Amino acid sequence: MSDARVVAAEAVEAHVRAFFAGHSVEVVVRALGPNRCEAGSDLRVLVVGPGPRSDSWAYVTAGCWAATEQGGHGLEFVMTAHVRDRRFIDLMAMIASSHCGGHQLDLEHSMPIGEPWVPGSTCDHLLISLPYLHGPDLEHCPLPGGDARILWTLPVTAAEIEFRRRRGHEALERLFDEAEINPTDPFRASVSP
Repeated sequence: MSDARVVAAEAVEAHVRAFFAGHSVEVVVRALGPNRCEAGSDLRVLVVGPGPRSDSWAYVTAGCWAATEQGGHGLEFVMTAHVRDRRFIDLMAMIASSHCGGHQLDLEHSMPIGEPWVPGSTCDHLLISLPYLHGPDLEHCPLPGGDARILWTLPVTAAEIEFRRRRGHEALERLFDEAEINPTDPFRASVSP
């Protein structure tokens, strides 16, 4: 990993640790493999335990920014879950692999997981959204010579993705608000009519 990538990943980690002060933070390093761009070949997934800011687990990438940054601006991703599970670390690596491997994700994009978020869940897609559970203080991460925007990867159903295609991202988010979904509940009902 180049010096710039190391500095960026360390800055993201410092930002996440400061935001989640009082929470445990474990760093898991994942190799994304030789078929991914060099900038994203090593990924850190920051596993944040429950604490004063949230009673859920958060999984945050640190390493995507360097793969796709333009003019010092790039993306990282956060997923919030009900438990600590290796499955969510693997999902974050899958997101990073896709993002760094030519299928760049951004706000309002989605991607299929290829299987349920957890066994028995109807959520089998990820929707890239603003990190509503954590707010703009997590979203905006200053880096030397730029910044990273940390976006939320929200597990959703295929029916919700189809609704979004027909009616738009904002209409789907309104449905989430109206239904008062618990975004960390893998067994929540689909909100799509």
